[in-house]
Amino acid sequence: TKLKRRRMTKYQHNLNTSNVVPLTDEAPAWERHFGNADLVIEAVFEDLDLKRKIVADMERVTPSHCVFATNTSAIPISDIALGAQRPENISFPQMPLLEIIPHEGTSDAAKATAFEVGTKQGKTCVMVKDVPGFYVNRCLGPLLVEVTALVRDGVPLEKLDATMKKFGMPVGPVTLADEVGVDVTSHVATFLSNADLGVRMSGGDISIFQTMLDKKWLGKKTGKGFYAYKGKKKSLNPEIHSYLQPFVQRDLGLDEQDIQDRIITR
Repeated sequence: TKLKRRRMTKYQHNLNTSNVVPLTDEAPAWERHFGNADLVIEAVFEDLDLKRKIVADMERVTPSHCVFATNTSAIPISDIALGAQRPENISFPQMPLLEIIPHEGTSDAAKATAFEVGTKQGKTCVMVKDVPGFYVNRCLGPLLVEVTALVRDGVPLEKLDATMKKFGMPVGPVTLADEVGVDVTSHVATFLSNADLGVRMSGGDISIFQTMLDKKWLGKKTGKGFYAYKGKKKSLNPEIHSYLQPFVQRDLGLDEQDIQDRIITR
């Protein structure tokens, strides 16, 4: 992107990309390359057993000082670090706001490394307690529940998105669910509903997301979610109105101020 916008020279682009070595676990040299790593960033799906397996695989081949930065929407870092040989080296990056989540055993050196990497990437770094949902998703979870409550109260999806963009959000909450992935959205909402947020996760119907998974409507990545996608164009999923009809209980005739107040104060 920087090259296309002429914010980077071709020489600098070539220099940067020459430092990238693409590898798979089938490549004979992958263990040698990882043996020199100072930091490993993991971004596999939200599966605790899989993440623990990746930790074990990386600890087998990386040097003792290597920091393992795991990406997760909601799984506590202490759970991922459980059973690790070097739990003090495990932390958590989240982009572009960099949520750095140390568990109780994370070393100061690992925290400092995460801050240094994040700062070099131009991110805003915040240290967050290792609790379900961390920072962003503890805000997002209740917001998602309120979105389902507003659907129940008769607010059209297009109005939800337009109203919250008018409030100042870069994208509306319905578009956000599609772009993040309805599967990830459902996972976060379900996980936090069973966590420690109490009544903040009540009042809506998050089964809206789960039933969409059964239909393989995962959002932008599958071409259909709340919206349907064709190339760079999107339009409302033609099946979504009939799908949501059983969830709608009433039409309160809410105006923009009502919608904004309900979502933002959630």
